[in-house]
Amino acid sequence: MTDYLKISDFLSPVSKSEISLDQGFKDGQIGKVIDVFDEDGLPNIENADIIFIGCGEQRGSGFQMNYGNGPDAIRKEFYSLYFWHQDIRLADLGNLRQGEDLKDTYAALKTVIGELLNVNKLVVLLGGSHDLSLATYYAFEEKKSFIEVSNIDALIDINMDSDYRSDNFLMEMLTKEPNFVRHYNHIGFQSYYVHPRMLETMDKLRFDCFRLGTIKENIEEMEPVLRGSHLLSFDISALAFSCAPINTNSPNGFNGEEACALMRYAGMSPNMGAIGIYGYNPEKDQHNLTAKEISQMIWYLLDGRSRGRKEVDLNEKTSFNEYQIAFAEVNTIFLQSKKTGRWWMQLPDKKFIACSYKDYFQASHNEIPERWLRAQERS
Repeated sequence: MTDYLKISDFLSPVSKSEISLDQGFKDGQIGKVIDVFDEDGLPNIENADIIFIGCGEQRGSGFQMNYGNGPDAIRKEFYSLYFWHQDIRLADLGNLRQGEDLKDTYAALKTVIGELLNVNKLVVLLGGSHDLSLATYYAFEEKKSFIEVSNIDALIDINMDSDYRSDNFLMEMLTKEPNFVRHYNHIGFQSYYVHPRMLETMDKLRFDCFRLGTIKENIEEMEPVLRGSHLLSFDISALAFSCAPINTNSPNGFNGEEACALMRYAGMSPNMGAIGIYGYNPEKDQHNLTAKEISQMIWYLLDGRSRGRKEVDLNEKTSFNEYQIAFAEVNTIFLQSKKTGRWWMQLPDKKFIACSYKDYFQASHNEIPERWLRAQERS
């Protein structure tokens, strides 16, 4: 059994009245239905499907950075949205208390997320700096669970010349031994910020990196990528300035609709255990637009979670269209869900992996899908 009192030692409650500016919430709004950690104690964790935690720790992106109030600024926008997904139950555990130093915050976050993963909850972290995703990885590592990690970020944070943990945390996540990252996907990198040799290194490790422009041309190809992921890290630097005014690193990036689509795909994943949204600083926001964008991304996460629940097990053959295909002297099977339209393809070891209609189309025209090749290289 999970020790929920142990969790509460690391958390500070939130006040709905402060979040609503003493206005309260209307019937139908998320703030009306979400179960929060307040002065009355912890919410009903057992009944919750998705659990939110705030962590304003920013010392990983600057030595003297204060503990931020970004999570509460996001809550103000998220709680005001209307709740459409009655099959999803929400709980908010408030904000993680800041540790004496950065390592203490990591340890506390690892403990809290680990306890929630033990009872199969989807944890959504409203974060400070991006290096907090390392603490989330530690929670999976503690369980000795081999996982697939996806990271949505304009940069690849392996800058070993920087003194800031947020600039190089990926090195530890991907190379520390023993290592439990079975596969890593980097989504939305912007080429002009990434050294070509870094991409060569990622490719040698059989990790997949997807360029921003390529994704924008066909964002549906990211659904199979996120379907296989257990941990998702989303850095606000991946968003265009027009949609996230706090992002002054680049004018380019995903627009709001694309970011929401990616979060919906993440919500549909049956494997997803933890999602973190990092880099929000309300002091740099304009008209709360970035907070509004993040809140709508989370709303689409709920939408994806609700849609994903409609999927059935692959063994239920009557729920899938089956296509037997031969390409490049390889016989394989493609499955398409009658409920959600999603695709799977069978590898030579008879295991099915997530794929897209594009993969099926290529195979049916005697072309070897790149996704099939990459999976074979990693096997």
